[in-house]
Amino acid sequence: MIRSEGFFGEDAASVYDQRVAEMFEPAVVTPVVDLLAELAREGAALEFGIGTGRIALPLAARGVRVQGIDSSEARVAQLRSKPRGKDIGVTIGDFATTRVEGQFSLVYLGFNTIFNLVTQDEQVACFENAAAHLQSGGRFVIETRVPGLQRLPLGQTIIPFRADPEGISFDVYDVVTQRFSSQHYVFADGGVKTYPVDLRYAWPSELDLMARLAGMALQNRWAGWQREPFTSLSRAHVSVYEQP
Repeated sequence: MIRSEGFFGEDAASVYDQRVAEMFEPAVVTPVVDLLAELAREGAALEFGIGTGRIALPLAARGVRVQGIDSSEARVAQLRSKPRGKDIGVTIGDFATTRVEGQFSLVYLGFNTIFNLVTQDEQVACFENAAAHLQSGGRFVIETRVPGLQRLPLGQTIIPFRADPEGISFDVYDVVTQRFSSQHYVFADGGVKTYPVDLRYAWPSELDLMARLAGMALQNRWAGWQREPFTSLSRAHVSVYEQP
């Protein structure tokens, strides 16, 4: 269950697209949509954590039938306020357990969203839920970063990753529980707004085991949406799991 209400509430949802504007750039979005449209193979797609529609809207514009699940009514309201946003069916609920009708050739989950499930059991349930929605031969696609623990000096727990005139952000890790919090401070209107979010990181090999428990197998893993080779130095991965 996603518990960081402040990060997914109305205040954060109203400025989300602006805060991550670089993620909406065509140079970022187009490779994602290209690969997902190819993997959908003229079938329907289901997005876990559809949010404000960053990927769902352009994917639907490519002719893919898209549905979504999201726990944030505020972010879904932002999606529905956009052109063609009301054409996409969205179910409000926890994407680890919420079911929608029908079967899909593609289920996908991007931008580190799997980490929003803060226990291993919930992450395992997410894989099981994806498998339950997939037709035979369907694919489950996950995009997430590789945990940045190599950047942590021994005994340290904090990794800063943003500092600019608009705000600062840093992650605080607990390497025993694999939990971490991403702290975002935004300077606006003469004050400071905070957007904390709780997460649980998982290694690629751990995600592979979750897929096996759900009856799926790893088909491909790349360092990005343009099929860049995944290496020991890669800081993110796009993993494709197949339903037999």
